[in-house]
Formats: sequence, structure tokens, C-alpha cells
Amino acid sequence: MRLGVIGCGKMGSALIKGAVIKGAIQGDEVMVFDTFRESAEVLSKQVGAQIANSSNNLVRNSEAVLLCVKPQDIISLTSSLDRDRDGILFISIAAGVKIHDLEKSLLKEDRVIRVMPNTPAMIGKGASAQSRGINATESDTQFVANLLNAVGVTLEVPEKQLDAVTGLSGSGPAYIYTVIEAMADGGVLVGLPKDQALMLAAQTVSGAAEMIINSKEHPAKLRDQVSSPGGTTIAGLAALESGKLRSTLIEAVQAATKRSQELGN
Repeated sequence: MRLGVIGCGKMGSALIKGAVIKGAIQGDEVMVFDTFRESAEVLSKQVGAQIANSSNNLVRNSEAVLLCVKPQDIISLTSSLDRDRDGILFISIAAGVKIHDLEKSLLKEDRVIRVMPNTPAMIGKGASAQSRGINATESDTQFVANLLNAVGVTLEVPEKQLDAVTGLSGSGPAYIYTVIEAMADGGVLVGLPKDQALMLAAQTVSGAAEMIINSKEHPAKLRDQVSSPGGTTIAGLAALESGKLRSTLIEAVQAATKRSQELGN
């Protein structure tokens, strides 16, 4: 499927580079456009894509279009596209912009899939979700899944759950950065050099996450395996419970989800 990309910033570039590297799409099947031509030129050189001279030129030569523009700009973009064309698939990563609003701004023959990615997609470790519009087909969702799986993992959810995805995995990296920073500061407090404490904290979080993914065990079971009676880990866990880390993280997901809902309205 010939894929066009409008917006060649970090996320759009990460998705396309990952897809090409993993063979989900060939570089010569990609066409890119950005109002900052330099960004399009960089991505073009990296994956072997063609550069469109306008968004309309790109749409006319694509079977699917990945929309990687700012949420406040996306409806004005889709509304301005040439109407004298065949219906195609539009894939939006614009946070908060509803499928219904995108569909209203496009041709009735167009298909829409809305995606919520996160920034670790830039290193091939993304966690994302997609929701299909009224016209989108199984083939469309599989095509999008192939793109997203090339830069991490993805699942399909009803659009009403995308705000929750935003609150959890979309905003989640920021929560974990804060946890890593706090753990490293704790290491410094008890005598470790800052750079060593940060490396150990980051690797510990990464390793613990891989343990869950690879073992498919519940986090509570893995936690119990390292919590000896009267030992160091249970003492640390008691301090976390005292500080209400668990409830604070739950509230963070809830607050981010609520804010996503507000922005969508």
C-alpha cells in the first residue's frame, strides 16, 4: 500500500523508519511532506521516500496517509484537501481529535483510523492503541497494526477507551521518568555517584518491565519473589506504601485520562 506522511517530526519519522527497517513497508512506497522541507528531506534520505511538493500532491499519490500534524491544525488540513480524488485511508495520531470530526472533514468514501502512540516508539519500544472509524476495514486495521508493531506493540480498542490509553501509556513515560529520577536521587542520598545511580535506576526499571513482558507473570508475584521476610526489599516496599506511591500513580492515570477527555471536548 502506497503510504503518504504529512508531518515529518519525531513521531512521524520514528513510525516510518521503524516500519521500513522491519519490512512493514518499502521505502520507495512512501511519500513525505512537511511545511519545513528540510524535515521531509531528512526523512526521505533515511528511508528512500519520495518528497511531495504539497499535501494535495501527496494525497493524490497515496492509498493511505499518516497524519502527524498538531491536533489544533489537523481539521483545517483535512478540510482543505482536494475533493476531486478517490477515497483513501487516513491514520491520525493527533491526541484528542475525534474520529467523527475527522470523518466530517473528509470525503464520505475516506476511511479513518485514530492512533494513540507514545514516545518510546522512537526507539522501537512503543505502546500504542488504534480505533477504527465507520468505513475502516479489517485490512486497514491490519496495515496500521503492522506499522505500529514495527516500533513496539499495539492493540485495537473502542475509541471511547483512547482517553484511558492516553492517560496510561501515552502519558506513562513521564511518570516512569519521574520514578527513575527519584530512585536515582535516593541512590545519591545513600552514597552513590549521580551518574551511577541514574544508570542503575534506569536499567532496573527496564529490566523489571522485561521480566513482566517475558515471564507473563503478575507483577505482584514477581514482587513477592524478591521480598524476603525481614529483608531489605520489604523494608523499601513499606516505605513506598507509607508514601502512597501506588495510589498516587493510579490517580496520575486518572487525572491524565480526565484531561484527555476535556481536550477532546
